[in-house]
Amino acid sequence: MTFQTEIEFTLPKGYLDNDGTLHKDGVMRLATAGDEILPLKDPRVQQNPAYLTIIVLSRVITKLGGLPDINPRVIENLYASDLSYLQAIYQSANSNGNLKVKALCPKCDEAFDVPVDDLGGV
Repeated sequence: MTFQTEIEFTLPKGYLDNDGTLHKDGVMRLATAGDEILPLKDPRVQQNPAYLTIIVLSRVITKLGGLPDINPRVIENLYASDLSYLQAIYQSANSNGNLKVKALCPKCDEAFDVPVDDLGGV
């Protein structure tokens, strides 16, 4: 059994950049202690604690489509459903339990749970 440090994902809606290109496929790495602690010093987080999610995700998402850089502005401009999806992956990947991510079948619209191990990874 190998230790999985990255999770591949496909956003439900996708990030639409300024050129009109839709970016859906990405990679998220496991978080480090620094990924969760260092953003607490950011003034945006101190003014609005909910912003912590934006900064943490911008640190741990290493790839999103063909974007050259994943920064807080990219995460801010995700659709709410995509943000929720990424938060669920983050929680599942960085917890010690066997958490699952909610998924929706694109063909029949049936909701089901997917264990993080089944999401694929590098």
